[in-house]
Amino acid sequence: MRILISNDDGIHAPGIRALHAAIQDLGETHVVAPNVEQSAVGHAITLSNPIKCRPVEVDGNFFGHAVGGTPADSVKLAVEALLPKRPDLVVSGINLGPNAGISVIYSGTVSAATEGMILGIPSMAISLATFTDPIWDTPARVARDLVPKLAQNGLPPDTLLNVNVPNLPFDQIKGYRVTRMGRSRFVEIFHRRTDPRNNVYYWMDGEMKQFGDGEGTDIKALEDGYVSLTPIWFDLTHHAVIQDFKRTWEAPSS
Repeated sequence: MRILISNDDGIHAPGIRALHAAIQDLGETHVVAPNVEQSAVGHAITLSNPIKCRPVEVDGNFFGHAVGGTPADSVKLAVEALLPKRPDLVVSGINLGPNAGISVIYSGTVSAATEGMILGIPSMAISLATFTDPIWDTPARVARDLVPKLAQNGLPPDTLLNVNVPNLPFDQIKGYRVTRMGRSRFVEIFHRRTDPRNNVYYWMDGEMKQFGDGEGTDIKALEDGYVSLTPIWFDLTHHAVIQDFKRTWEAPSS
């Protein structure tokens, strides 16, 4: 089994080190990830600049390739240029912070897995639902459990697996729940500040708000202490309103 590991927190992030340590003996692992943090870049790709790439060592040993681009760039470059053969799996993470609800749209971690999916490779994104005091051992053990299942069972076409893990000791995790993406949005606050040269700038802050019934969602599963497993695809068409749109927008102009 050939596994491509990537992320959006950058190749030097502790989460990707924890993921690599957890699954490196499950197959032939290759790490290709952004050279710096690329959180919340979504599925951006680099078109107007060259993409630089350099080897990275950890404790004197080769660890992987650092890419001067986005998570999607990293997966594209790995599959099409860097790896000797096509990977059997793409695993993205472990992200610091949850990628549940609307965060899926913004997430570079999910986008690395999305690029694997686009390339026809079974792909998984895994995130730890905290920004402080991360317990890396828990998502690492979850990844080690799920990777063989992903290899054995595969995924339906045009589908990736989005995994969110509560920041709890492993023995306090209640289990796995297959979930849907919660309805949520960021409620932003922009703090207006002035730099020493009297130039105005803004610093974005805010919090996530969930809307509607949370039962069965990734957000609710995390709140209840379960690992959330959400099958994701990226047909963004709102199919429920197609017929209404046909009646309105295909009608002859008066």
